[in-house]
Amino acid sequence: MAVNNVATGTVLRMQFQTGVDANGDPVYRSKNLYNVKPQATDQDLFDVANALAQLQNYTLAAIMRIDSARLEEVVG
Repeated sequence: MAVNNVATGTVLRMQFQTGVDANGDPVYRSKNLYNVKPQATDQDLFDVANALAQLQNYTLAAIMRIDSARLEEVVG
């Protein structure tokens, strides 16, 4: 039985450091952009995240790409 991986969507997650807690450990918050084309390149997502980070009040700590896919059985 063969299975195909069919891309269904991509999320661009930007993680910002919003401060520190009582112990001095960093506190993070995330912003997600949904409905990103799965065909978007990693470089394009990186560039967009950095451009959007310039509009934020907090420091950009991480950029993540989250891909999802549907698995389909190949028939025939």
